[in-house]
Amino acid sequence: MLAPTALSSRSAAGLAAEIARLVTDGTLEPGERLPTVREVAAELGLSTGTVAAAWRALAEAGVVTSRGRAGTFVRAERREWLSPRVRGMAAPETPGATPHTPRGLGGRVGAGIRLDLSLGTPDPAMLPSIERALSLARPRADTGRYHDLPVLPELHEVLAADWPVPTVEALTVVDGAFDGISRAVDQVVRFGDRVAVESPGFPYIFDLVDATGGVVLPLQSDADGILPAALARSLAQRPSTLLVQTRAQNPTGVSMSVERARRLADVLLTVPGGRGVTVIEDDHSALIATAPAVTLARWIPAQVVHVRGFSKSHGPDLRIAALGGPADIVERIVRRRMLGPGWTSRLLQSVLLELLTDPRSIAPVRTARLIYRDRLDRLTAALRRLGIDVGAPDGINLWLPVRDERAALVYLAAEGIAVAGGRPFLADPAPEVQRVRVTAGSVTENVRLVAEALARAAAAPPLS
Repeated sequence: MLAPTALSSRSAAGLAAEIARLVTDGTLEPGERLPTVREVAAELGLSTGTVAAAWRALAEAGVVTSRGRAGTFVRAERREWLSPRVRGMAAPETPGATPHTPRGLGGRVGAGIRLDLSLGTPDPAMLPSIERALSLARPRADTGRYHDLPVLPELHEVLAADWPVPTVEALTVVDGAFDGISRAVDQVVRFGDRVAVESPGFPYIFDLVDATGGVVLPLQSDADGILPAALARSLAQRPSTLLVQTRAQNPTGVSMSVERARRLADVLLTVPGGRGVTVIEDDHSALIATAPAVTLARWIPAQVVHVRGFSKSHGPDLRIAALGGPADIVERIVRRRMLGPGWTSRLLQSVLLELLTDPRSIAPVRTARLIYRDRLDRLTAALRRLGIDVGAPDGINLWLPVRDERAALVYLAAEGIAVAGGRPFLADPAPEVQRVRVTAGSVTENVRLVAEALARAAAAPPLS
């Protein structure tokens, strides 16, 4: 363990930097325990507040992690694969904070958090069992030939029958909705291209545009989706692509109206530059959203790639989604996949086919949609009674306005509730935009207590 006498700095920033250098050069190894705040303070003649501030800075930077009474340890797993935006979605650690958790909140217990509303993932209890689907799919799984059709014909037929437009030129399956979005972006976005995106929007989409070498053009939205005027203005900068979530938008929960989709398509048809834009639609919550399916392909089919996900409805680890659109783009995606994974596992395709056709699998998903709707309605109504209007979100998330984002995160963590910070969801973070994302679909009980905790956090003043 690090000896306090090995440290020479006398300020919080200096101590944090000194320990960070020791971690970087390997003197302090992953998993190694740091001396306690009191030990360091006593040895160096500093206040415990100074040392605690250094430890907090190290924790916020991801250098160390606190395990409560067990101590503070050098982080063993740095998770460098997660971008700063994605890491920023997590609620901050609050060393030394004493949770005052509303009784009976339930949820995950650990690190002082008793109700985790930060994840944006479906409630595991709402997912259909895949045991029966696996047993029925097993006889279908075979080695086949490497150049066989990438989609099982039976699954292709089921997907096409329920597609938002009946005349889609080509359909394939991919390894999850974001895999489909990523592969479509790879085909239509070139280095330096401008890409129009929703803001607020999904942080991974911003990261994807950055990784492709594109330039993000943020678009404002309202309760019906992207504002047509915002899209029209963006066309002056000649974007190559428009990325849009059509239903249960993450983080706002907004589902685009059919009329708004028509107006956006009209902008692309009539404003100079619009006909050259490829629209990539992310329908990640298709089977749990209560709003009807919507796509701009109804008016501009040659410009739209639509991705339908099944993670929210059938389980994130199923890793399968459908992608449809113009044959020239879809076939390029299929051709490129042959130089990588080749195809999505036909065993998984068979499982999805059973889940989409077996009445005993269909019923739980339909029930989940109604339950999520009820959970959001109850929480939004409780918040409205407390003077907070979050609109009428769809799916599992809502976008909560707060006086100060960081104060709200810290306050809720002290109450035993985790939510996601709002800034990572903004392509162009502005100081006046203060929000947090709440996975309301995970609130199963004590709705009034949760709403009251959220309302108190929303009113919390900035931290001094």
